[in-house]
Amino acid sequence: MRELSLIAVDLAKNVFQVCGMTADHRVIFNKQLRRQELAAFMTQQPTVEVAMEACYSSHYWGRCFQAMGHRVKLIPAQHVTPFVRGNKSDHNDAVAIAEAASRPRLQPVPLKSVEQQDIQCLHRMRERYLAQRTMLSNQTRGLLSEFGIVAPQGHRSFVILLQQCADADCTQLSALLKSELRHIADEYSALNLRIKGLTDTLTKLAASNPLCQLLLTIPGIGVINATALVSAIGNGSQFTNGRELAVWLGLTPRQSSSGERFHSGGITKRGNRYLRKQLVHGARALLFSCRRKTDPLSHWINQLAARRGVNKACVAVAARLARLSWVLLNRQTPYRAAT
Repeated sequence: MRELSLIAVDLAKNVFQVCGMTADHRVIFNKQLRRQELAAFMTQQPTVEVAMEACYSSHYWGRCFQAMGHRVKLIPAQHVTPFVRGNKSDHNDAVAIAEAASRPRLQPVPLKSVEQQDIQCLHRMRERYLAQRTMLSNQTRGLLSEFGIVAPQGHRSFVILLQQCADADCTQLSALLKSELRHIADEYSALNLRIKGLTDTLTKLAASNPLCQLLLTIPGIGVINATALVSAIGNGSQFTNGRELAVWLGLTPRQSSSGERFHSGGITKRGNRYLRKQLVHGARALLFSCRRKTDPLSHWINQLAARRGVNKACVAVAARLARLSWVLLNRQTPYRAAT
């Protein structure tokens, strides 16, 4: 009798495809299960490795299967695609997940805890509110420019602009438009309150999380970067060294080599786009704060900016911040500036 050694699950919202394989890669079963049937089916299976794509609801199901005693492996979706044979179907996708999971050099995605997903959700909500605030500001500025009303950039200038336009002494706008601008002012204020509330919540979470406290000792890493890093990588144990983290974030140059020819281009921009953006913002703030400092890190940053320009220096500093973050998480020690 063929012994089951791997179960691949193609995740979905309601209908899941489940494929069972032996150690010699022979398919035992490949069938569909409804959502309410999946948990009961997995409970009846012997303790095996369960493979899934790291996608929608994968961390939830991973925690469920792990609680049942199974070993969970989450696979990046881009590493599953090359194993799909034939037309695109749930049947073929499940087999591809099983075959990809058997590759020895494949780097799985660590399972996120509930706390990590809580922090990640707060970041995504905050990012959505920021985008909505920017869209509201840009649209309102564009509409008011049709009446010859313009204001400097910045949130404070926009608030003053709304107050002036809603004032009774403003003769450039009709009463109808003034009424709508008051609603816009209320909406803008509500978005600011939501953003501040989420930022305060992240600050409290960072204060109670020992990993965040380690990261906050690094220059250029604030509450947003610290909590985003912890929610994405935890303690960083999935990476062998700091450079692997920088590569995963897409902060390292794209390389193209053949024979004796070697070419290094721009950064790859692969991986977590949000985290990469936040690290670059943190690096930009650090770069400007180091202008009058003489410590070794500031000296290196100033020389780099003078030699390569501000924008390239920001990316290079962001890559260094990523490497420093991994070192601190790996060693469980705070940052100490070299003297």
